Amino acid sequence: MMRVSTKGRYALRMMIDLARIGEDLPVALRDIAKRQQIPIKYTENIMAMLLRAGMVKSTRGKAGGYRLQKAPSEYIVYDIIAAAEGNLAPVQCLDADSPACPMQEQCATLPIWQGLDEAVRNYLSSFTLEDVCKSDKESGPCLGEK
Repeated sequence: MMRVSTKGRYALRMMIDLARIGEDLPVALRDIAKRQQIPIKYTENIMAMLLRAGMVKSTRGKAGGYRLQKAPSEYIVYDIIAAAEGNLAPVQCLDADSPACPMQEQCATLPIWQGLDEAVRNYLSSFTLEDVCKSDKESGPCLGEK
């Protein structure tokens, strides 16, 4: 069964953390790591993926850190997780980076895997970062809404 790894889950938590801080203040990676209880090295690796995906921007220097590139309402949960995971296909034959399966034309199970892939994609695509922030009543809404 397809499973979102800690990398995908942590990426989403890190993005929520940035959304809660707001767009004006860069957030130090060590602060995100501490609040989210994620090892700093793992936080660095995940943030590099989010940076490459264009989801965050960085500011260097003493007051530097990371900020969201866009408003929380413009981020789709599926895209955040996919940026960290690379691929969310439930089976290898649906992975665009894998070689074509020689059984694809006569595979009786392919429609099942395609349906699962579509269901996961549709479900995770139905939430924005802002939706996730608003649903957590304890921590409050995102502050970075533009």
